[in-house]
Amino acid sequence: MTRGKRPFTKIIQALPGVLLSAAICASGPAAASVFGPDQRVPLPETLRQTGTKLGVFFDSKSQSVCTAFCVAPDVVATAAHCLYRTSGEQPLRLPDLSFKLHGTTQGVKIAGASEGVPDANVVSGSRHLSVRPPIDATRDWALVRLAQPACTNGSFRITARPVGEIMQLADKGRVFNIAYHRDLPKWQPMLATGCTVKRNFSDADWPTIKRDFFDPDQLLLHTCDTGAASSGSPLLIDGPDGPEVVGINVGTYVQSKVIMLNGEVLHRFKSDDVANTGVNAQAFAPRLAAFLAAETLASRQHMRALQEALAAHALYTGPRDGRYGLALKVAIERYERAAHMPVTGFATQALLQSLTGESQLVTGKIWSAKTTAATGH
Repeated sequence: MTRGKRPFTKIIQALPGVLLSAAICASGPAAASVFGPDQRVPLPETLRQTGTKLGVFFDSKSQSVCTAFCVAPDVVATAAHCLYRTSGEQPLRLPDLSFKLHGTTQGVKIAGASEGVPDANVVSGSRHLSVRPPIDATRDWALVRLAQPACTNGSFRITARPVGEIMQLADKGRVFNIAYHRDLPKWQPMLATGCTVKRNFSDADWPTIKRDFFDPDQLLLHTCDTGAASSGSPLLIDGPDGPEVVGINVGTYVQSKVIMLNGEVLHRFKSDDVANTGVNAQAFAPRLAAFLAAETLASRQHMRALQEALAAHALYTGPRDGRYGLALKVAIERYERAAHMPVTGFATQALLQSLTGESQLVTGKIWSAKTTAATGH
């Protein structure tokens, strides 16, 4: 991962001697993506209060830094790769990560980190993000519950709007970005204005671009000026009660021309940024509402009890290690479906109570669903 700003990769094939263009993954630390004049400026007085609602997610061991922003007193949003990196990369250790609000010196850990269960307090579009087609930009979002309330200055409102409406707002100059930038000398949130959001670009049209992305309908291709550490920052519009989040900045889509002969690259030209990428709030807003309402487990003891209870219903066959992983998530979803509960996959206090003190009605639903599946009736 290139510390807070992630270029995307595309595999290309060529006939001998043909000049091609494609998205590639840049090597080394990512530079700023500046489209035309650099629009990044310190926050004006009118946005100083807005700046106190965001901060950084950082890991001092790996020196990984990303922007994150408040969506509740104890919940922040960021890019998923800021927590899990991408496929093929060494993942970060969630217990090592902390969130620090702008203007404060003390970092706050993820809920459950001290008990070894931080995974249960993170919801993301994916934990195995691909930077090769189909690129996972629209899955590159994460919601993180903190060990204690850290957002003491308020939270951002999330407004889920269709991409077409966001593009229209951008045409009117209403889309902007606030983020941290590693490439700038002073460590402070910066404002980027003059952002466009569109589908077609001079060197890459939408039919070509969308083939490279998973769920491209929720992709925000934008030209807010960004830099390293800006991944996870909010894409904003002015709402009636202040700035509202319409998306999350997650990476950069770049294009390079190469000359290939017999499957080998003979010459690679300088890469050019096509657009920055963001995930539309429509992709994660429903999950946020459910996550805010959930009381997630924050201890190994309770997580182990949940595993045991699901195993007793023959829904979980994984280890009883008190850790939240994919097998446990799948088992939770099976139980929720069988019990006609909202399917979240969250490990919650309510779920544990339902399993350990469930009524005969719920138990009957579980076993009725299992019997139907087994007999085919």
